[in-house]
Amino acid sequence: MGGKVVLAYSGGLDTSISIKLLSEKYGYEVYTVTVDVGQKEDFDEIANKAYMLGAKEHFFFDAKKEFVENFVHPAIKANALYEDKYPLSSALSRPLIVLKLVEVAKKVGADAIAHGCTGKGNDQIRFDVTIKALLPDVKIIAPIRDWGLTRDVEAELIRKYNIPLKPKRKIYSVDENLWGRSIECGPLEDPAQEPPEEVFQWTIDPKDAPDTPEYVEICFEKGVPVKLNGEKLSPVELISKLNEIAGKHGVGRIDHIEDRTVGFKSREVYETPAALTIIEAHKDLEKLVLNFNELSFKKLVDNEWTNLVYRGLWADPLREELEAFINKASERVSGVVRLKLYKGHVIVVGRSSPYSLYDKLTATYEKHSTFDQSWAKGFIELWSMPTVVSRRILERLK
Repeated sequence: MGGKVVLAYSGGLDTSISIKLLSEKYGYEVYTVTVDVGQKEDFDEIANKAYMLGAKEHFFFDAKKEFVENFVHPAIKANALYEDKYPLSSALSRPLIVLKLVEVAKKVGADAIAHGCTGKGNDQIRFDVTIKALLPDVKIIAPIRDWGLTRDVEAELIRKYNIPLKPKRKIYSVDENLWGRSIECGPLEDPAQEPPEEVFQWTIDPKDAPDTPEYVEICFEKGVPVKLNGEKLSPVELISKLNEIAGKHGVGRIDHIEDRTVGFKSREVYETPAALTIIEAHKDLEKLVLNFNELSFKKLVDNEWTNLVYRGLWADPLREELEAFINKASERVSGVVRLKLYKGHVIVVGRSSPYSLYDKLTATYEKHSTFDQSWAKGFIELWSMPTVVSRRILERLK
């Protein structure tokens, strides 16, 4: 076949095998790309492995800042929790990785872009759709999916090609970035079995967490966290530091049954200490500064935004159109939220904002309240009229 192919390379099992298959079976000159979105990996080791396995050239991008500002921050503004659970950690990184793949493909004049996805996961959709949208004429290759390779077959290829792998990769499939860790495979494929403690790295078992709660304050400006405990931090530093603080209190463990875009249900385990803490704080601050109509409609918009991103449609124009509303609604989402972290729980215990819609003189039950209770009777008469009249007619028809 020949030509040049750019491969999204993680250094793991699937992408390492893909280098060999692309060069030996497809005849491609392979260019590998690794994007640092906060995964704790030895990137020099990954580069060396790529060259050892036959890559023509390896490209590395430190994209942590870009990842947070252009992908995580919009997710925070949208309170992005897929099926009310998953903060889209892996899903958010895929379009950014594709941006770098496309950049390299244009630079080297590649005929194809490749990735190591199987035919069962969501990532294949996220990669393929975004690649097609950004570079429609390029060929997309997924050797593991296209060849229908199973773990048993891959084990044989590991021995055949002498591919070095870390022991931890043999049991679990792990994807990691600043916004979270996703863990799959092994005993996790039995949804009735509790996840073994060994799968968790960022969070302590809640029963072993400190017996004294810890309080943290997050300051938001226009929907984005900018300070932690009064200290202004860079976007990357803030998330990294909060991952450590919340993780040591056992906050951020997620175990749920997820509806994959490809059609079947999957048992998913995640660790997202900072993500769950920030989103919980952000949602609470929104309730302080946005009115009932804004909040009700924004929930619909947030849900649609989240589903689009989860299902690989980051490049769809609707995402940007939804963000136009989200960004407008976020203009007043500024203030400070205080949270208590304790034994796996994150609890909002205080909030303040210059845009607060809470008026104590109206809400108080004390005698100095400015709310005129005599208004209530007339309001109830008008509010109840449609229900009362409807019920009266229904009773007549019985």
